[in-house]
Amino acid sequence: MPLTVECQTRPEGSKPKALRRSGEIPANLYGHKGTESISLVINAKTVERLLKKASVNNTLIDLNVTDVPWRGKTLLRELQVHPAKGTPYHLSFFAVAGHGDTNVEVPLRFVGNAVGVKQEGGFLDTVLTELQVSCSPENIPEVIEIDVSNLKIGDSLRIHELVLPQGVTALGEAEQVVVSVSQPQISADAEAETASETVSEAT
Repeated sequence: MPLTVECQTRPEGSKPKALRRSGEIPANLYGHKGTESISLVINAKTVERLLKKASVNNTLIDLNVTDVPWRGKTLLRELQVHPAKGTPYHLSFFAVAGHGDTNVEVPLRFVGNAVGVKQEGGFLDTVLTELQVSCSPENIPEVIEIDVSNLKIGDSLRIHELVLPQGVTALGEAEQVVVSVSQPQISADAEAETASETVSEAT
């Protein structure tokens, strides 16, 4: 279910710093009408609530520009934060209606206990934590679950081997490793101890 955010057009001649001091965050909307864009302001509290539930290039947002008026489904394409304070600085939204499939980044969630970890003492190496996919805005998954239960030491899953939701297509290199189970790491102390024992046995 899309999140709903209300905002207004940015007053002409307004300065971004002054807007932020007054509790408003500058934003832009793209893709709603060809190459045109709308300059917006969103209440800082609204942005704070939005960012607790939405992520860049993943969450469908129902944007309502109350004074144009314009309302439609969008994606948060860019989030800029203050380099020192870490607070939201500027947002960019992209209207997805009428643009067909869109490319988004979806978080990966690894489920199950890999055989190679549970029984063989290996460790799970998650190479990717997000996956870029193409799908319609209505089919954007919140997360993609990957079952690693059957992976043994030396096994891996590549992008082309993933089971994706219907209507969702993975992008990127098909042979890219997503997750694997590796041999257990031996610490330097353990290696030295093993080498010492070997020498002792030899003498």
